[in-house]
Amino acid sequence: MDIIEWFTQNQQIIYIVILMIFVGIEVIGHVPSVLHTPLMSGANAIHGVVIIGAIIVMGKAEPDNYLALILGFLGVILGTLNVVGGFVVTDRMLEMFSKKKKK
Repeated sequence: MDIIEWFTQNQQIIYIVILMIFVGIEVIGHVPSVLHTPLMSGANAIHGVVIIGAIIVMGKAEPDNYLALILGFLGVILGTLNVVGGFVVTDRMLEMFSKKKKK
């Protein structure tokens, strides 16, 4: 199966992904800075679901299906980085609003 045939078979899915990218950029670009901390918490929850989905993909993949294994592995790694980074950013932002301890 060549690449052009694959694109024609998955044309609707490709259009949906491109549309999701543009809508996501527009939505994120118009979020006020006050809402970034709650949105980071929500993004951490979503990336937790991404990690679980990637683990399931890797678990159900055939041993010789390298594409599914590589994509699942990348999903686990990148999702974990997003969760950890999100918690670090959220923690730093919450520290900015906490009262300073007197010495």
